Amino acid sequence: MQESISYMHGMVFLLAIAYTLKHDAHVRVDIFYRNFQQRTQSWINLFGTLFLLFPMGVFIIWVSWDYVVNSWEIKEASREAGGLAGVYLLKSVIIIAAILFLLQGLSQCLKSLLTLQNKSS
Repeated sequence: MQESISYMHGMVFLLAIAYTLKHDAHVRVDIFYRNFQQRTQSWINLFGTLFLLFPMGVFIIWVSWDYVVNSWEIKEASREAGGLAGVYLLKSVIIIAAILFLLQGLSQCLKSLLTLQNKSS
C-alpha cells in the first residue's frame, strides 16, 4: 500500500508537467518579461520553447528509453514482498509525460507564432 502511494505521487507530478505548462504556471523569472509587449513575450516564448523545452523533452525521452524498455522486457515488479506487480507500467509514465510536455510545447509554439503573425498584419 505504501509503495502505491509513492508511485501515484510520482505520477501526479509527471502528468502535471504538461498541464502546468498549458496554464503558464511553471516557475519563471519574469521581472522583465511581464513588462514587455505581447509581441516580445511571444518571441521569448517561441525561442524558449524551441531551444529549451523541445531539447529537454527529447533528452528526457532519450535518457529514459532504455530504462523503460528494459523494465518492459523483464515485466518488472516490485522487489518488496507483496509489492506492486506492474512497475514497468509506472515507468512508462516518464516517456508519456515527456511526450505530453512536447505536445503542449508545440501548442505553445503555434500560439506564439499566431500571435506574432497577427501583430505583424
